[in-house]
Amino acid sequence: MINAISFRKTSALAAAALALTFAALPVQEAEARRGRNAALAAGLIGGALIGGALLAPRAYGAPVYHAPGPVYVEEPVCYRVRERVWDDYRGRWVRVTRRVCE
Repeated sequence: MINAISFRKTSALAAAALALTFAALPVQEAEARRGRNAALAAGLIGGALIGGALLAPRAYGAPVYHAPGPVYVEEPVCYRVRERVWDDYRGRWVRVTRRVCE
């Protein structure tokens, strides 16, 4: 695949070679009949304008950072339970609150 920079250089080189080829052709005497010279001048000027527009650097927007979207992790469902348990150290029943997650 051809990248844009090498394509630009190649097309600029081809345009320059084409212009030199036309410049090296033998020139007839200047005539004002049928507008030949005017057509040639218009073609050269039009080609220069179109070539310049094609080879002009393209304007790109400023780089924009997009943060990754939020990641939703399903958290477990938790609740608190109060229950009575036997405490061997104290030797009696005590009430405790425990967190239970599913």
